[in-house]
Amino acid sequence: KDFLSPSEEDRNSHADFLRTPNTGLIRLLPRETYDDNATKDRKRIVTRGGGAYYSFTRLTHEYGYGSDIELSQDYFSTGFAGLDYGLLTSLGDVPLESVSLETSAANIFAGYNPPSEEPKIRLEQRRFQMGADVQGISASRRLPMKLNSTYVLRSMNYRESDVLVAFRVVRIDSDKSAIVLWKLLKKFPAPQVARNNDN
Repeated sequence: KDFLSPSEEDRNSHADFLRTPNTGLIRLLPRETYDDNATKDRKRIVTRGGGAYYSFTRLTHEYGYGSDIELSQDYFSTGFAGLDYGLLTSLGDVPLESVSLETSAANIFAGYNPPSEEPKIRLEQRRFQMGADVQGISASRRLPMKLNSTYVLRSMNYRESDVLVAFRVVRIDSDKSAIVLWKLLKKFPAPQVARNNDN
């Protein structure tokens, strides 16, 4: 837990922001480095997923509990299992404090309605895998990690959670882990999959 936590200096640097409700500061470890329970300074990373994942609803790095984001090979990604998928866009060097539901990308992502029929869900997964335009906003499931860049994420985990989050990379550590400042913009009802009745 200590190894996954940001440093005290990081916390102090953003103390005012972190006093705001529904905000946080996390460290994402590069998946390719720690996902095999590698060691660093004799500390084992036993968290499933090696600290590369995070759930903004369950507030855990543990993979498989509605994970919303992953760091791997200097890229952020979303949507990892089953029907789950997400939308990511970069706002560039924009202060996180200024991002709200009134921000164009956040507003458009908030208005996105995930489908409930499995074939349509699969189509949306493929669409954002390739990168797509959503009302003028470029959205993808995978984007490069950049220092001092702010992102908007809509992560949809079917039957689990659906969240809209803004986050900013405030530091990249020597092991290529990302120190990420975030705030929850909106929580939606968990999307459901419609079941066909053959009656």
